[in-house]
Amino acid sequence: MTLSTGARVPADMEAAEWQARCDLAAAYRLAALYGWTDLNNTHFSLRIPGRGDEFLLNPFGMLFDEITASSLIRVNRDGEVIGSSDYPLNPAGFVIHGAIHLSDERHHCVLHTHSRFGTAVSMQRQGLLPASQKALTISGWLGYHDFEGPALDASEQPRIVRDLGENRILILRNHGLLTVGQTVGEAFVWMYRIETACRQQIDALAGGSELMPISPQTREKSVRQGRAMYGKGGFIEAGREWPALLRQLDRSGLGDFAR
Repeated sequence: MTLSTGARVPADMEAAEWQARCDLAAAYRLAALYGWTDLNNTHFSLRIPGRGDEFLLNPFGMLFDEITASSLIRVNRDGEVIGSSDYPLNPAGFVIHGAIHLSDERHHCVLHTHSRFGTAVSMQRQGLLPASQKALTISGWLGYHDFEGPALDASEQPRIVRDLGENRILILRNHGLLTVGQTVGEAFVWMYRIETACRQQIDALAGGSELMPISPQTREKSVRQGRAMYGKGGFIEAGREWPALLRQLDRSGLGDFAR
């Protein structure tokens, strides 16, 4: 959404921060709509424009479909709450997110889910199979990070950053999914793509039939095409779908997040 839709900027807040809050709150509501939630566990975070190393994060205790722009918590680079909130902060919330935000100034938004299909694929030894168009076209943007236990240990941060590298998607083995983007829309669309690829894989394997093989040449071609079409300037560059997703959210009845 944009502020022109009628959302009023609070008197004590800059318009850029309010817009960021609205976008992030919308991402939480959309995740609820798409069924990616794990009660109030997992986190979506966003750098506050013009605030340097200050970020927005969900309050621990609110379900994703309850999140509003004003309920989001501000935290600093150390994960310490700035200001006040009626809810606490999950101590695991910023261990992964903080490391990724601070590793690259382009990583404005970080999304992390424990979704059904994404987590199922993260548990499979082979990871994402090169067996569908969706899987192949995102494979050039995909990395893996081995499970080290619940994300409470700051010593894990350098390895998370290393394993993400220049990718936009990270499968956290035995854990879930993570995506990054310069915008909320970009990170959300990457999450949609990896979650869809995981769902297709689980459904195909559950069918019990042998999967149709794809030649190495076609695999390589598909990965190259995915790098081009989803990348900067590509004809379906990640994030272009964001306005349409917001319209979908409004039609769903969950569009009252700008408050």
